[in-house]
Amino acid sequence: MSQSGPGFFELVETAEFQAVHLEMRDVYGVGNESEDFASWARTGVCDTDPASERWARWVDLVRRTVGRGVAMRRARIVSEPVTDYIRYEHAITEVNVHAGEQVRWLPRRLASDLALPGNDLWLFDRTTVLFNHFTGDGEWADPKWEVRTEPEVVRLVSTAFEAVWERAVPHEKYMV
Repeated sequence: MSQSGPGFFELVETAEFQAVHLEMRDVYGVGNESEDFASWARTGVCDTDPASERWARWVDLVRRTVGRGVAMRRARIVSEPVTDYIRYEHAITEVNVHAGEQVRWLPRRLASDLALPGNDLWLFDRTTVLFNHFTGDGEWADPKWEVRTEPEVVRLVSTAFEAVWERAVPHEKYMV
């Protein structure tokens, strides 16, 4: 396990042809979005302005990455009926799509026969996996990530992501 190797932003910025993200939790509680989620839960309104302080760095990173020919794909496996958090996540996904990410959703009941890794992850160029570690309530764990490059780990992750992607519903067609 390594947190001394390249970090997330470095891996995205050096990706040559793809950066894919697999999310498998129904609830996240990470600090940088907890305030917006709480506001959305009270009002039904969330920050979807790509130029806002919350989104500007991400939108810039995605646009630059996609602009240099790197495909950015995100697949989410979700339980149905979806949690409030997933409804919120669906609402803010318009920012990801606007920036250039492709996003798909897979109902968990359609993933029963897929071999999936134990943690959310990013896979870069089919060579490097960054696993994300969370606590049971969705906060970042310590350590919060782990970089792996062993061919068997990369193969497992790549195969799992592509199987999920093939079955998943494009964002614009998935209704929560």
